[in-house]
Amino acid sequence: MAEKEQTTAFEIFPKDRKKTYGLMELVKGTTSHIEKEPEDTAFCWPNLVYIELISLLIATIGLMVLSLYSHAPLEELAGSDTTPNPMKAPWYFLGLQELLVFFDPWLAGVVLPTFIIIGLIVIPFIDINPKGAGYYSFSERRFAVTTFAFGLALWWILIVVGVWLRGLDWQWYWPWDDWKEHKPPSAVTLIDLELILQNILGISEQVSRIATYLLCAGYYAVGFTIPFILFRKFYKKLGFVRYNLVMFLFLSMMGVPLKIFLRLIMNIKYVMVTPWFKI
Repeated sequence: MAEKEQTTAFEIFPKDRKKTYGLMELVKGTTSHIEKEPEDTAFCWPNLVYIELISLLIATIGLMVLSLYSHAPLEELAGSDTTPNPMKAPWYFLGLQELLVFFDPWLAGVVLPTFIIIGLIVIPFIDINPKGAGYYSFSERRFAVTTFAFGLALWWILIVVGVWLRGLDWQWYWPWDDWKEHKPPSAVTLIDLELILQNILGISEQVSRIATYLLCAGYYAVGFTIPFILFRKFYKKLGFVRYNLVMFLFLSMMGVPLKIFLRLIMNIKYVMVTPWFKI
């Protein structure tokens, strides 16, 4: 029986006696090996290198053409008696400047950018997936790829808003608005969440402040609990430490668009006010 199986294997994978070498391949899902001939192998050089070189040349030519026909938006020389309105940072810093509208300066300038950058770097690596070892296809790493793409898109959206949707006095201007007309300051209509709770529920300032603390803590508690209950495989794959780290970074990143939504739609200035920072 063993001789028959061995003969069948040689018939399926014929071997040329003139060749003194062979390539081995690990079959996915098994622990056995099969011999792989060089004719079935796509080498990195020159196949992949040529594709990368052509892509590099196309991207370089595109950037050169774009730089020739789209000049840098340089303005007139700065004057001591004139202050531009609005005063905008370079485009690559406009994401930070836009965050300053919605968050405390310490959070917008230091904490949130640090969390976003660390999260984008760390999440794809701590999302361990043995099936995707060696490559990062979407089918094998849906959570990591989607989270990274969302965080990157969020940063670019903030830059786009700062470049094309912020006008005089840093007010929100749609493309069809009159950009030469001053709009009423929107900050006067904003109100902290604890003041809203005081007016609606008729509670004291101290109680309303504690309620805002509990709401923020509840946001993280619910965010940690729901995946733990509904996606047990996800939790078991990561383990206790990695799961908590991933969820903390993920929920912190998702809190940025949530806070922006509360500011723009519900006129909530800060959700939680503490002696050290404001969210």
